[in-house]
Amino acid sequence: MDKHPSPLHPKREAALRASTRRQFLSTTGQLSLGAIALEALTSGSALGAAASGDPLAPRRSQYRAKAKRVIYLHMSGAPPHLDLFDYKPALVKHSGEECPPSVLAGRTFAFTTGVPKLMGTPRSFAQYGKGGLWMSDAAPNFHTIADDICLIRSMNTSQFNHAPAELLLFTGFERQGRPSMGSWATYGLGSESENLPGFVVMISSGTQPSGGQSCWGSGFIPSVYQGVQCRSKGDPVLFASNPPGMSRDLRRKTLDALHELNSEQLSELNHPETATRIAQYELAYRMQTSVPGVMDISQEPQRVLEDYGAVPGGASFANNCLLARRLVEQGVRFVQLFDWGWDFHGTSPGSGITDGLTAKMAATDKPVAALIRDLKQRGLLDDTLVVWGGEFGRTPFREGRTAGSQVLGRDHYPDCFSLWMAGGGVKAGFSYGATDELGFSISENPVDVHDLQATILHLLGFDHEKLIYRFQGRDYRLTDIHGRVIHDVLI
Repeated sequence: MDKHPSPLHPKREAALRASTRRQFLSTTGQLSLGAIALEALTSGSALGAAASGDPLAPRRSQYRAKAKRVIYLHMSGAPPHLDLFDYKPALVKHSGEECPPSVLAGRTFAFTTGVPKLMGTPRSFAQYGKGGLWMSDAAPNFHTIADDICLIRSMNTSQFNHAPAELLLFTGFERQGRPSMGSWATYGLGSESENLPGFVVMISSGTQPSGGQSCWGSGFIPSVYQGVQCRSKGDPVLFASNPPGMSRDLRRKTLDALHELNSEQLSELNHPETATRIAQYELAYRMQTSVPGVMDISQEPQRVLEDYGAVPGGASFANNCLLARRLVEQGVRFVQLFDWGWDFHGTSPGSGITDGLTAKMAATDKPVAALIRDLKQRGLLDDTLVVWGGEFGRTPFREGRTAGSQVLGRDHYPDCFSLWMAGGGVKAGFSYGATDELGFSISENPVDVHDLQATILHLLGFDHEKLIYRFQGRDYRLTDIHGRVIHDVLI
């Protein structure tokens, strides 16, 4: 027996010396704790994905999913639910009266102190669809899809400022650092598209959400699962185009050289971010030819463009809605649209719940209604979950800063808000939950944001308590230690 084995490669020896037992176990291929967890979830398909060299390869969910994909339409700033979906005749009756002290006790508001005045909605309400869903005149195009949506009027959150509320909604935690909902979905399911990201994000109205890029970040799970921001005008993805002097052949040769170097490092250190880097370089190369075609809405028939209100070459929420349909058609797992400008404080005419809300809805409810119809006509709505909503609600009283103004506005309110879903296994033409007669508290079937997350994961085929990732010695999940599936809204 040879008592003097050949020495290790210097790089390999240094890596092993630097590795602790925990690091070794957490980074050793199929022994990786993350791989073990994912293997348990997907009945062996995770290892198949790893063997293929593509961390975004499609994987099976825990059980048969009702939704294969998600389009999440986030109205950043929090729409005034009392002026859109939650009709309160008693609040209208008592409008202008001081709020009863009992409903203010223990509550905190962003911009209101003292005793504010109750404010009934100035909008006109009526019932629509076979289920008789209450909606206001501010959203005329939503009236046409009343039979397709599941309206939840009993949403609530623990946060009353925008950034922490958006982070809580999309990552399950009010501070930065956790993986986003779309990242969890692609981590668990991979992508059905070989040439597009599994998770795509688009922004309209010129401003990112208050929660920033953390709303689509991957946190501590591999960065291959983070959202890729696309644009409906100009280069669809920044830095994906070849710079001057770089031909496609030269790009391929460059990537081949990088692939060799990264593969050598992966074989030596087996770090998941190295595998991510390899996958992302290759995906970016494929995206150079696939993304421009998918993002070119000029290929759509004129009647479709008119239905959405989309304009080729422009940048708008309408364009993004049409692009969302095109992306899910091509196998993208999770599409997240953010639209800024829903913070209806009434501090300017544009943020008032009369003319301001009318203008904002005019730019958004038409393409959303068109998206639902389009998905339905193409047979995609049944297994595509569409979600529309904000991060919290608005107060049943007038905001203090605008007490002497002609413009009506409402303050932030976490205790009650409305949100709707469509397709993907939820009941259609259905209303769930209720608030009290003045809109201060939930009176029936409360739904916390973690409950919403648990329900979305359930529709995608996962038990939210078992879709986990081990990080720094602890198992993490989207719903943290909370959440329950709202079975009453499911088919």
